[in-house]
Amino acid sequence: MIYSESAYRVTYYLDPATGNSPVHDLLLKLPIKDRSKVMKYIEVLRQYQGVLDQPLSRHINGKIRELRVDFGCHRYRIFYFTFINQNIILLQAFQKSSSATPHREIVKAQQAYNNVINNRELYE
Repeated sequence: MIYSESAYRVTYYLDPATGNSPVHDLLLKLPIKDRSKVMKYIEVLRQYQGVLDQPLSRHINGKIRELRVDFGCHRYRIFYFTFINQNIILLQAFQKSSSATPHREIVKAQQAYNNVINNRELYE
């Protein structure tokens, strides 16, 4: 079997209504130390081709997974899925403040996922 040496890439989902990226927007609001930590986790996700097990990642629904960034009292979550052409799409991000993942965040991620699937030419 021949393996491709091309690397996976990470792409931010862009909301078609606003043109903004929920993940990128959250990253810009974080203190530099927190942002660096989250970016390190995203790089690990890319290096492992979108396949991480618990405690770093957890299945949410369908193809959507959750990248779990925990350090100190800070807990961030990024919903993502692995798309065609070795592309990891970062859908939604939030700072977690309770033990359960808020249902509204899962709904936002599902809507973003559906937007990507319906506009796949933008992400290929």
